[in-house]
Amino acid sequence: MTRDEIFDVIRGHLADELAVDPGAISEATRFKEDLEADSLDLYTLVQELEDSYGVRISDEQAALIRTVGQAVDFMLSMSGGDAHVSAPASASRDAE
Repeated sequence: MTRDEIFDVIRGHLADELAVDPGAISEATRFKEDLEADSLDLYTLVQELEDSYGVRISDEQAALIRTVGQAVDFMLSMSGGDAHVSAPASASRDAE
């Protein structure tokens, strides 16, 4: 799957689950701050990704995914056999 295809799946799921306009969701969109997603919403997304792609996402890995782009990166890394999620580039901005 391509990056765009994975992004489209994640964006579609979020738009449906959270009743938001898909056009308002970009890779920079933060789950909690921008979409006001709660822990149940995020759990549902993780389950959806696990079921759709046949991968396992640990609680520790899921906790590191704070933006839509990070979720896409994670899914791409899983297809390459690497389950590492890097710290968000915006982490320093989030702390401000």
